[in-house]
Amino acid sequence: MKDWYAWHADYEQPGSALSRRLAELRSRIRDALDAAPAGPLRVISLCAGQGRDLIPVLAAHPRRDDVTARLVELDPRNVEVARAAAAGAGLCGVEVVAGDAALTDRYADLVPADLVLVCGIFGNIVDADIRATVRHCAALCATGGTVFWTRHRREPDLVPAICDWFAEEGFTPVAVSSPADGVGVGVHRFTGTPHPLETGVRMFEFVGDDRLTRSGRSVGQGAPATHLLTDPRESR
Repeated sequence: MKDWYAWHADYEQPGSALSRRLAELRSRIRDALDAAPAGPLRVISLCAGQGRDLIPVLAAHPRRDDVTARLVELDPRNVEVARAAAAGAGLCGVEVVAGDAALTDRYADLVPADLVLVCGIFGNIVDADIRATVRHCAALCATGGTVFWTRHRREPDLVPAICDWFAEEGFTPVAVSSPADGVGVGVHRFTGTPHPLETGVRMFEFVGDDRLTRSGRSVGQGAPATHLLTDPRESR
């Protein structure tokens, strides 16, 4: 069973795939905050882990007090780490929720959001769930808002298809890592009109050998894990 708390340790390894991915994500989140219009900003993060991508950026950003954010994570150990980080940075607008991030109801009162983080998910769910999650992003994200997502670039490389799915939902690419970059980070801006958020819907289920029980990751029932990550340093 994958221990999603211990998994974060690889962030501390200089040059690791996760540490490089984290640096890229933070840079892109910072850019999006820099470019965001004046006024209140809404941010949601699905399967937020310890909030290492978002919380340090907000802590040092001049727009920090404009942000109302909700991070949803099921592993209670990661939740406590994220809550402590937000509190230590004085981020009163950041809420860390212990719960199943796949459920649309978790976000109903905070969407459409200006920043939507769907990181560490697309490598652990089947293709059909990736497509469904992209479709739901058109309800989670405000017009002009930005979605951040991750996915490896090894074969079979699903990133081109994911980009096509985002385009079908009214998103335009801001930045997508190339296979040569060694990290899989995608950033898309929503140019359409947000769909109504479907309530009571599960967007995805974690599948394969990385399924969890104690930390509560959902397990797919009967679906083949055809394009899951196999490198434990990059999964999720």
